[in-house]
Amino acid sequence: MSWFDFIEKQQQQSYFKQLQLFIDQEETAGKTIFPSLKNRFTAFSLTELKDVKVVILGQDPYHGDGQAHGLSFSVQEGIKLPPSLRNIYKELADDLQWTTLPESGDLSDWAKQGVLLLNTVLTVEKSNAGSHAKKGWEQFTDNVIQHINEQTEGVVFLLWGSYAIKKSQMIDQSKHYILTAVHPSPLSAYRGFFGCKHFSKTNQLLSEQDKQVINW
Repeated sequence: MSWFDFIEKQQQQSYFKQLQLFIDQEETAGKTIFPSLKNRFTAFSLTELKDVKVVILGQDPYHGDGQAHGLSFSVQEGIKLPPSLRNIYKELADDLQWTTLPESGDLSDWAKQGVLLLNTVLTVEKSNAGSHAKKGWEQFTDNVIQHINEQTEGVVFLLWGSYAIKKSQMIDQSKHYILTAVHPSPLSAYRGFFGCKHFSKTNQLLSEQDKQVINW
């Protein structure tokens, strides 16, 4: 089943219809919702199910102008790097011995290589973090994780922070790999995200399966 078919099936379920009604009402009330409708499912359009090698689970989309475009931790070209993404780049540079950090925060290239950049909640009201939590997106993304778990093998799940780590109970560790660390936000990155070496470890796990490694 393609992601298109999967999403279509979810949209027919009552929980998703309630979710869509909530979003429609918010927009009718004049609220700005991020990301835009055309970018809401970017993660799925850039990383087809059969191509998923890695899942990086975020929580909420960015709620500032021009930031969110449907990929967890990623921002659109030309947007200043948010603190968590800057810390991800710092760990990458340390892990892979880079001398400079990337300037662009657009992670589309990762997505095109098989990294599903999945937020647990796919929409948010402008300047109102967490405003679309517990409206139905969590059920959608739980279903996504379960679908990946059932339909694929050897996927590396990068779960950062306690919220993401809770999802590990849905993943069959006899079929897949789970790497956990604290969240890369400035509040917690120094407590174990820095030094986790998840990027080299991921490539090692892919290489052991004769899969193409990720060019981070």
